[in-house]
Amino acid sequence: MLYPVGFKSEDFSKPIIGIASTWSNVTPCNMHIDKLALESEIGANAAGGKAIIFNTITVSDGISMGTEGMKYSLVSREVIADSIETVVGAEGMDGFVAIGGCDKNMPGALMAIARLNRPAVFVYGGTILPGCLTADNNRKVDVVSVFEAVGQHAAGKLDDAGLLAVEQCAIPGPGSCGGMYTANTMASAIEALGMSLPNSSAQNAISPAKKDDCRRAGACVVEMLNTGLRPLDILTKKAFENAITVVIALGGSTNAVLHLLAIAHTARVKLALDDFTRIGKRVPVLADLKPSGKHLMSELVAIGGIRPLMKTLLDAGLLHGDALTVTGETMAQSLAKVPPYPAGQTIIRPLHEPIKKNSHLVVLRGNLAPEGAVAKISGKEGLQFSGKAIVFESEEKALKAILNGTVKKGHVIVIRSEGPKGGPGMREMLSPTSAIMGKGLGKEVALITDGRFSGGSHGFVVGHVTPEAYVGGPLALVKNGDLITIDAEKRELTLTVSAAELKQRKQAWKQPAPRYTRGVLAKYAAHVTSASLGAVTDMDLKL
Repeated sequence: MLYPVGFKSEDFSKPIIGIASTWSNVTPCNMHIDKLALESEIGANAAGGKAIIFNTITVSDGISMGTEGMKYSLVSREVIADSIETVVGAEGMDGFVAIGGCDKNMPGALMAIARLNRPAVFVYGGTILPGCLTADNNRKVDVVSVFEAVGQHAAGKLDDAGLLAVEQCAIPGPGSCGGMYTANTMASAIEALGMSLPNSSAQNAISPAKKDDCRRAGACVVEMLNTGLRPLDILTKKAFENAITVVIALGGSTNAVLHLLAIAHTARVKLALDDFTRIGKRVPVLADLKPSGKHLMSELVAIGGIRPLMKTLLDAGLLHGDALTVTGETMAQSLAKVPPYPAGQTIIRPLHEPIKKNSHLVVLRGNLAPEGAVAKISGKEGLQFSGKAIVFESEEKALKAILNGTVKKGHVIVIRSEGPKGGPGMREMLSPTSAIMGKGLGKEVALITDGRFSGGSHGFVVGHVTPEAYVGGPLALVKNGDLITIDAEKRELTLTVSAAELKQRKQAWKQPAPRYTRGVLAKYAAHVTSASLGAVTDMDLKL
């Protein structure tokens, strides 16, 4: 079976190295990964292995955003993990490289790596370069600029031609979305976990550095086989704490909470929402990166990527230096010779001048989220918001109300029935949050949901509300006009309704019929756990 795919007699005495490629033309994030897979093949073969390239799926969040299709996004993480595990396990591969370039194939690949526990290295496909809006003084734009332009258009601040101009130039070529959105956040987290090579998280998609990263990853897997180093030697509690620390310092996406919980579960590491709170109390936000900040990932790449930041955090005692990496070095050894950022750069702040002195990822609890919710509070929005609820049973209905002016200053927008089971699939709310920003309501309204947010979302937003509405969580009981308070300092999400009234509402509540009764969404809804547990689908929760 293997002679016709290119094996020679001598190859059968070599270790088989799988190259899991997430290539497709579904999205620019992954359109170049077929070429990167060839580079990893070269690296593995040159190091004494025999590489076999295989594919798995990917979906485009940016294209499906705001539609029914977005319900498949988080589901795809499980499909990707399952498919990589299936191929590597079925073919008896000795180790593998996984190359990902979009939000769900990255954690999906790490979950497969943890399940299989065979020598493996993750390669990030790299970040996109910014688009350039020449009609607006060469303003740099990206995918989130398009979503916010929709809100500006609805508010009468941008005409049809202006919207089209942003749309046509925002994404100039291959690579993942250009801010510290979910893809760049997860790439950085994976490097901090020790599961990718140094600098893999901060390279442009089309660059000699990225090709070299792929070749070295192939060789690294062979070296891991030789030394006996395995992923579960690396994926320890200290590694996950390092990842959380780096995500906070970078001002990363709320999706990192969901994905790190899921990867940790798969690696049988005890990680919980409270770990994010504990670490967040002492780790500052240092990166002035979009969506809340000014700069794009390509600009961070140009000044040295995330490694000088990691060295700063290590020197301050905020990283575990004894955590292992795929190179066999400890994190301290890996960072020992990393030079500081160039003088005068404004992207990464010094520790004594943080953007925010503690985490922007705030885990809230209270009578509206007894099992927790995740807020993204940069500080620019303020630290507290109180307002009257305006309730919607879907993202589409909320978006229509934002764009047509039904949502007013002082509203707390409640979007429910979008959780892992109820959606199903826990859609991202980039369309409504971007419309809010585009209409100039970023500081005037808040939004809470049992769904989740794109890494591109910013504003006063709270997601992952658990228990979700579909299973009868308190979010299901909110009515229009109820007073809701979000307090980032006290870490509370409060519905100002008496316990007796909530009890009456709960008694009258009936669980809605499932939206899907067959197919992958129905299977997912039947097996998925709470967002507070990472929305995983394997039910063995005994750690």
